[in-house]
Amino acid sequence: MVWRNSFLDPQQPGGWAVLYSQQHFLADSNGVLFPRDWVKRQDLPIIGEQGIGHFGEDAVYLLQLKPSATLEGCSWQSLRQFMLQGEAETFRMLAYAAQIGTWFAEHRFCGSCGAPTRQLPGERAMRCDSCESQHYPRISPSMIVLVTRGDEILLARSPRFVTGVYSTLAGFVEPGESVEHCVAREVREEVGLEVKNLHYIGSQGWPFPHSLMLGFHAEYAGGDIVMQEDEIEDARWFRVDDLPPLPASRSIARHLIDLYVARRLGLPEPTLAV
Repeated sequence: MVWRNSFLDPQQPGGWAVLYSQQHFLADSNGVLFPRDWVKRQDLPIIGEQGIGHFGEDAVYLLQLKPSATLEGCSWQSLRQFMLQGEAETFRMLAYAAQIGTWFAEHRFCGSCGAPTRQLPGERAMRCDSCESQHYPRISPSMIVLVTRGDEILLARSPRFVTGVYSTLAGFVEPGESVEHCVAREVREEVGLEVKNLHYIGSQGWPFPHSLMLGFHAEYAGGDIVMQEDEIEDARWFRVDDLPPLPASRSIARHLIDLYVARRLGLPEPTLAV
């Protein structure tokens, strides 16, 4: 089934519900969709509700719960788990739901004056009647880049990675900065190299609040590897036919690697799950 996000009136009955708290969703053996009217009869600490769109022909609503919420036969699963293991359209739905849930949780009070806000009818906006500010969902752009040098690619390890796994470089775009400038700056800061000939490859919603990851290939332009303390544990050049353990296959990091390797070795090009 195809996911389509849209604004739905929470006053309408019926539909399905996804149950959300802090980048996690409640799921049982049948998945993450629960009959909405049934959920509302359970003793759950619901703190907010949003109509978020349609999965196939079925209306879907986001019910935001307190982190202490439990439901028999269910467990909390992270958005990242669904990105790596779930069906693509389900992840798209949950990624959108998580963004809306984060927006609602962070704007129940006005960031300008501290007064309580209210949701505008028929609009994805929280309004402060005290200072007349309106707060909409926001996206924080970030970049991820594979630096290449002929038959070699640059891969690095963060101390936070699974043992042995190497990946591409990534970082958040700073205010007033283009994504292209962010690529050059982050590569320079993290490994001390200069890059050229950036090629945009694709984007993927990332399982962190507000995040949209923009993926690039960039060619090595000069410099020696100098690793940034506390950020990079190891960084080195690898031949495309002799690679270390890599990120999960459905991530944009892995796609950047697989795509370049396929092009260098004359293999079929992979597609990015978006």
